[in-house]
Amino acid sequence: MAASAEIERAMAGRLEGVDWQGIEEQLDAWGHATTGRLLTAAEAREARGWYDQAERFRARIVMRRHGFGEGEYQYFANPLPELVAALRRRVYPRLAGIANRWQAALGLPQRFPPELEAYLAACHQAGQRRPTPLLLKYGPGDYNRLHQDLYGALHFPLQMAILLSAPGEDFEGGEFVLTEQRPRSQSRADVVPLGQGEAVIFAVNRRPAAGARGFYRLTMRHGVSRIRAGERYTLGIIFHDAA
Repeated sequence: MAASAEIERAMAGRLEGVDWQGIEEQLDAWGHATTGRLLTAAEAREARGWYDQAERFRARIVMRRHGFGEGEYQYFANPLPELVAALRRRVYPRLAGIANRWQAALGLPQRFPPELEAYLAACHQAGQRRPTPLLLKYGPGDYNRLHQDLYGALHFPLQMAILLSAPGEDFEGGEFVLTEQRPRSQSRADVVPLGQGEAVIFAVNRRPAAGARGFYRLTMRHGVSRIRAGERYTLGIIFHDAA
């Protein structure tokens, strides 16, 4: 319990230092925003080391087998590592208000409670009981095709990815990429530079944009460009559970 309380305090302090107003503005404008460093280099190294500890995970996915790209990832089993659980639990309330505002703008009925535990209870009631936080591993030549992380009827509109490796030291290439599809328009791509321990928060599926006749929907997808050298590890935190 002492270690868990220490992690909770550390996460609470770091998240207090994030410019959440700026995050909201960037999400509204572009569908993504970066937080600055949330994890220390030591924490990032520790999280990378979890990948070879099979008991921590419920499933391993080899991307090539499913046409997802090249590389692999593993979904954590319950109970989640304390660091992952603390991040998921403490970031969710910061995003719930944004998510509800987006739902209203898009004319969607679902609203999200202010605390993660209540939202997960709703997921479980709907049959979505499997945890979705994951650890991704890429080597030379690996990449992740553009996609959306939708695991059932219920999904939270925002998610977070934290880079665990150091660009230019641990790997080359492997940029985080998002695309935005506007109605009757070609897609727009964004490349998001990240430092080790830094997070990007981004739209899972759709987000609202203001137009002349009110709000309309933009469809978002995300992926990772080809790794040219080294290994790239990422911690993904998705707030809805899977069916």
